[in-house]
Amino acid sequence: MSKQALTTVLAVSGLGWQLNGLAILADIDFSLAKGQMLGIIGPNGAGKSSLLRCLYRFIKPTTGQIQLFGEDISALSAKAFAKQIAVVLQDTPHHFEMTTTQLVSLGLTPHKGAFEFTNASDRQVVAQALVKVGLADKANQAYESLSGGEKQRALIARAIVQRPQLLILDEPTNHLDIRYQIQTLELLHTLNITVITSIHDLNLASALCDELLLLDKGRCLAKGTPKQVLTEQRIAEVFDVCCEVKVHPQHGNPLISYFYGYHLGEKAAHQAAVDANSAASTVAADKGATDV
Repeated sequence: MSKQALTTVLAVSGLGWQLNGLAILADIDFSLAKGQMLGIIGPNGAGKSSLLRCLYRFIKPTTGQIQLFGEDISALSAKAFAKQIAVVLQDTPHHFEMTTTQLVSLGLTPHKGAFEFTNASDRQVVAQALVKVGLADKANQAYESLSGGEKQRALIARAIVQRPQLLILDEPTNHLDIRYQIQTLELLHTLNITVITSIHDLNLASALCDELLLLDKGRCLAKGTPKQVLTEQRIAEVFDVCCEVKVHPQHGNPLISYFYGYHLGEKAAHQAAVDANSAASTVAADKGATDV
């Protein structure tokens, strides 16, 4: 099915946010189709978290519009909003006396009345979510005793129980080792939920996001597939690094290799990149001659 034929979940137009007269975000436009995973990338201070805060209504944009299934999100009640959008933030919250099951059960809240208790069907939904994220064996364990990766998965399980149309995550791989970074993003792909996540690691974003939105200084510089967004020239301009972009042998999206020597200055870093490329070409030529 073509992207055009898919349902548009989120549409952002002319979005801007100012703080004390300073433009933090400006002229941001994008849309997201149902079932897609969008990665928000950009250097520190680019506006990634600010954009996400606008999307989950933590801050109110100064200009522009955010529509969820064609309806302005500002018109939704808190409960209606929570039924459709779930949020997982960078830092895991502290719930000192909760078990993992109790933490995940908080996702039921938007769907329950003021005096409505958890029933057998609810408990089954929670149990299934714990299985989905691989935490069934931690169900009765104190949430605070979980590892960083396990806490992140528990929060995603809570979001699953919330049954949202859109899941927003702010740096979900922050402070995780590489195994849990990969597992967390791969898990998001299995949920059949539309996902927006900010992410620092460009290679992870390339491998596991359907589309990328590149921000710099509060503006959108590029939006599209990883192949369209992650070019050597654009990475150099936005992140101020020298790199080489190749095709990843497994998934076919960009694989980024960085060059080093920045403490010597930009000129030296560039020369290091040139020398590395030259050396690689020489090795390849020698190999070709040997093969012949």
